[in-house]
Amino acid sequence: MLLFLVRHALTPQTGDRLSGWTPGLSLSDEGRAQTQRLVERLKPVALDAIYASPLERCVETAKPVASSKGLRVRVRDALGEVRYGDWTGKKLRVLAKTKLWRQIMARPSAVRFPNGETILETQFRAVQALDALAEQHPNQAVAVFTHADVIRVVLAHYAGVHLDLYQRLMVAPVSVTVIWIGRGGPRVLKVNDTGSLDGLTIPKPRQRTR
Repeated sequence: MLLFLVRHALTPQTGDRLSGWTPGLSLSDEGRAQTQRLVERLKPVALDAIYASPLERCVETAKPVASSKGLRVRVRDALGEVRYGDWTGKKLRVLAKTKLWRQIMARPSAVRFPNGETILETQFRAVQALDALAEQHPNQAVAVFTHADVIRVVLAHYAGVHLDLYQRLMVAPVSVTVIWIGRGGPRVLKVNDTGSLDGLTIPKPRQRTR
C-alpha cells in the first residue's frame, strides 16, 4: 500500500488549544481554503481509497479530495486523535507550565494523559489500523486524513525511530507524509511535504539476483 498521511487543515483552535476529541470543531476559513489547494496538489495522485479520523476537522479536509476523486470518505475511530483526557480543550501555554508537560517532553512513552491514553497506546491502535488497511489494499494508493501526533507516532514506527523521539518530527497542517507498506518492508518516501506530489507511484517489486 502506498500510504498518504494527511494532517487536517487549520481550525480556530490550531496552535492555541489542545483540541483532542473536542466535538463540533470545524475548519476555519483559512482551513477551508487550504483544502482547496490540497485538492490541486493531489490531482496527480491516483487514489484508490480515502479514510479519515471521525473528528469533523479531518472529515471536512478529506471530503473535497474524495469528491474530486469520485471516492467516499471511510471513517475509522482508530485513526482518531490522541485521547488527551482532562487536557482536552485547554490552552497550550497553560499546559506548558505543568510538571506533566515537562515529563511528556522528556519521556513521552512513559506518560499517561490525565483520564486519557498514553502515546504508546495511540501508536499501537493507529499502526494496527494502518496495517489492516495495507492488507485490505495491497498495491493500492490510500489517503488517510488524521492528526499531527498520530502521524508523528506512526511515522516513528515505520521509520524505526524510538517513540521518545517522535516530537522531533514536524507535521504541518495539510502536509502530506508518504510511506510504502508492503513487500520489502516499509519505506518512507516523503515527510511533512507541502509541495508537488508529482511522480509518486507504487514501488515495483525488487528483482531477485542469482
